[in-house]
Amino acid sequence: MPRKPARPPRTSCGVVVSDGAHVLLGHATRSVLWDIPKGVAAAGEPFAQAAARELREETGLRVDPAALIDLGVHAYLSGKDLAVFAWQTDAMPDIATLRCTSFIRLPDGGRIPEFDRFAILPWNEALERVGKNLARVLGVLRARPDWPFLPPA
Repeated sequence: MPRKPARPPRTSCGVVVSDGAHVLLGHATRSVLWDIPKGVAAAGEPFAQAAARELREETGLRVDPAALIDLGVHAYLSGKDLAVFAWQTDAMPDIATLRCTSFIRLPDGGRIPEFDRFAILPWNEALERVGKNLARVLGVLRARPDWPFLPPA
């Protein structure tokens, strides 16, 4: 019996917002995990544009896609890759001003926000709160010599 050709992986596009010492995370509603703002790119949507859109939808923060630093596409989950972008900022956003306008539809017809709260955390603490696959990808990126965030002085 012939094998079906493998479907190309979907690509989720995310933004690491950091001042070097800290990173912005959102808490995934109804989960124990925290995450970077990210989501799947629409068909034909450039990855940097998708990442900037997801950042806006999930936090309210606006960034020009051209201001994002491309950190590449990485194996993430089975059937899903992760395109990671960095947005370096001198001052982290005030989490009290962040709002998630992206919702998950529930079986009963209701909906809940993808993120229900935000935190700005030191890197070591942040890596303990995210899922193992995101922690793996971020760990690899942070070890690269071209990591865009300077370590704290």
